[in-house]
Parts: sequence; structure tokens; C-alpha cells
Amino acid sequence: MQFEFQFYRASILHFPKNTSQPDDNFNYFKDGLLVTHNGLVKDIGHFQQLKQDYVIENLHDYSGKLLIPGLIDSHLHFPQTEMIASYGEQLLEWLQNYTFPTEDKFQHPEYAALIAETFLDQLLSNGTTTAMVYSTVHKQATDALFSAAQQRNMCLIAGKVCMDRNCPEPLRDTPLSAQKDSATLIDNWHGKDRLLYALTPRFAPTSTPEQFAALAELAQQYPDVFVQTHLSENKHEIDWVKQLYPNFKHYLDVYDHYQLVRKRAVFGHCLHLHQHEWDLMHDKQASAAFCPTSNLFLGSGLFDLQQADKYQVDVILATDVGAGTSFNMLRTQGEAYKVCQLQGTRLSPLRGLYMMTQGAASALDLEHKIGNLNVGSEADFVVLDPAFNVLTDLRTQQHISDQGIESPQDVVFALTMLADERCVSATYVAGEQAYKK
Repeated sequence: MQFEFQFYRASILHFPKNTSQPDDNFNYFKDGLLVTHNGLVKDIGHFQQLKQDYVIENLHDYSGKLLIPGLIDSHLHFPQTEMIASYGEQLLEWLQNYTFPTEDKFQHPEYAALIAETFLDQLLSNGTTTAMVYSTVHKQATDALFSAAQQRNMCLIAGKVCMDRNCPEPLRDTPLSAQKDSATLIDNWHGKDRLLYALTPRFAPTSTPEQFAALAELAQQYPDVFVQTHLSENKHEIDWVKQLYPNFKHYLDVYDHYQLVRKRAVFGHCLHLHQHEWDLMHDKQASAAFCPTSNLFLGSGLFDLQQADKYQVDVILATDVGAGTSFNMLRTQGEAYKVCQLQGTRLSPLRGLYMMTQGAASALDLEHKIGNLNVGSEADFVVLDPAFNVLTDLRTQQHISDQGIESPQDVVFALTMLADERCVSATYVAGEQAYKK
């Protein structure tokens, strides 16, 4: 039986607005109530206060659990789902030995559809409700991903990878086909239901100037689409870009020349940037995707959060599956904490959470829709169980009482070190349950 309003009782934590100080600017209701209606947040507050304003007919009681906005993963590759945890190599060798052979399978629509189902199920079971996703060079694979996300009513940003050189022939498109296929996908999917499109050159070494020029035309024609690509992940990659584009000042200058550095542009990794690149990122309001598990797995380097803060560049967390080693954003936050520790930089539990909820939504220019639990926002949220096994029960029991969670910061931090998909009790997409443990 469906009710007009849905009610969720839990300890509720979110960031209601954009902030540079998330440790001081959050809303927390120890014994809270979230009210949804027609896929949107209708109300939020303390249970004892709000219960007087409604006839609560359909209460989902998650007392003792933590309810947060749906998590946002801002950089990952859906065709690499099956090759996660493939042994060894650094970036360029890893692409040749693992990535390209795997992506070749996605020329078959049925196979792409099968992996898309698994990929999205993995996201939802880990509490991720929005993702910015790389497909393959195949238009039909991108269609399959969008179709699967549409069936789940997810807010998904995705794009067809564009590559016309330095890749196997079966994965190579042309400037014209990249432009034509991308335009068709934009017309078919961008803004349809909760789906959004991202122009997706894989990275500078795999696109010719002619292909970049074709994508620049699309960037100007469609100013509200997103842009996603890779930037300065690996030092050998940077040297390669210098050889291929000798007349440009630096790696990011290549993308900027072709109108691809702007608001709603997310550059994956950004490990070895020069001062001028940080300045350009700030000036153009582009964002950096911090992918700690991938950077450690491939030995690419350590992201410098302090440097990003210095230049006031938005930083958002991402798994980068399949070089990234987990779909779980909480575990990804834990690895980001360790990367910062190695450099003497502080990453607090709440800042990490902000970087994959409200902070990510703001960087993507979507904070009016997702990333928070403000009234009127789309009702994407996840319920976390701080005591999902014996160890986490032992670790967090001192912070949980009959009234709710006493110290959400400590519980969040513990989960970043200990959590996996078992900590997710339920995931809701636009007010509908999309996953239940």
C-alpha cells in the first residue's frame, strides 16, 4: 500500500548549503524525521517536533542508524567493473594490458547491458545514488548504461569515450563519428528524466587536435553539458602529452584551448599540476576528482589537498573503478584520509562526507537537486548501520543510545575505515527504495 507521504526516523546528518567549513556547517538531528512526497524532500527535523505536524501512517523506523544524502561518485568507468583488482602495472601499461581488451567487449549491446545492470546494482548497494561515469567508445554501450539508469530513476551523468589515436583499432573513432555520436547521445539522453550527459575525451594522448576541435564545437553548442576527462595522473603520461602537444603551455592548456575547462568540468586525478594549472582550474570553476584507491593501486602519486585548498579548487571524492579498488565511497574516504596523513594534511570525517554529498553536488552545479536533504531536493538518501558486524558494533556502541547516535563524526570516521556494502541498510532513489540489505 502506498501512502501520500513517507516518513523515515533515524539519526539524520547533512550539509544544507555550500561551505568551506563543513565541520561547522552541518545539520544533525539525533532523533530525526525525514518526510518525502512524490520523490522530493517535504520536511526534515526532530522527530518529537515533526510528529505533531503529520498523521504518520507509514513510518520507516531506522532508529540507531545514520541517514545521510545519497553518495555521489564523480569519476569511474562502468566497463571496468569486471576488471577491478587486476594485478600490477602502472597507468599506461595497465590501459594496454587490461583496459582496452576489456572495453572491446562492449561493442556487443547485450554484453554492455549485462554489465550496466551489475555496475548500477553495485553503486546502489554501496549507497551511491549519483555517479559521473565513463562508458566506452561505443555509442550502444552508452545507450545501455543510460537505459539501465533510467529504469532505476537514478540521477546519472555519463558519456561516450572519444579516442581517435593511440588505442587499438577496434576502439578508435574519428573526429566526425565522435562528434556525431556524442551529439546524438546528448539529444537522446541529456535532461531526460534524471539523466545528464558529459563530453568524454579519454585523455589528451588519445585524441587528435581534430577530434578536440570537433568536441569544442559541441561544448559551445551545448553549454550545459558536463565535461569529464583525465589530467596529470602519471608522470609518463604528462611527458607524452608534452610530445604530442609541444606548443601548449601545460597539460591543462590543451583542454582549455578546446573550450573544455569550465563549470561542470571534472578532471580526474590532478596529481602533478603546476601553479598555472591550479590557477586555471580556479578561474574556470572546474573541479578535481580525488581518486585515492586508484592513485595508490597504480602507484600514480598522492593528491595534494592542501594545494587544491590554496587555489580554492573544488575537490570531490571518487572511486575510479576499475583502477580504484572499491565501489564503496566510505572506504574511498578512508583511503583519502591516509593519503592526506602521508602529507601532513588533515581530512576530517565531516569534510570527507561533504566531498561526496553537498560538496560534490555543488561542484557539479546540482546542489539544487541532490547532495543534501533540503526541502524540495530530490529524495536520494542512504541509511547506514554503524553496527553491521561484531567489530563495528564493538567500535561504535559507546556512541549509540536509545535517543540515537551521540557522535556522528566519530561514527562516520569509524565507517570510513571499517565499512563495506554490509553497512548499507537501504538506499533510496527519488523517494523509492532501490536497495535493501
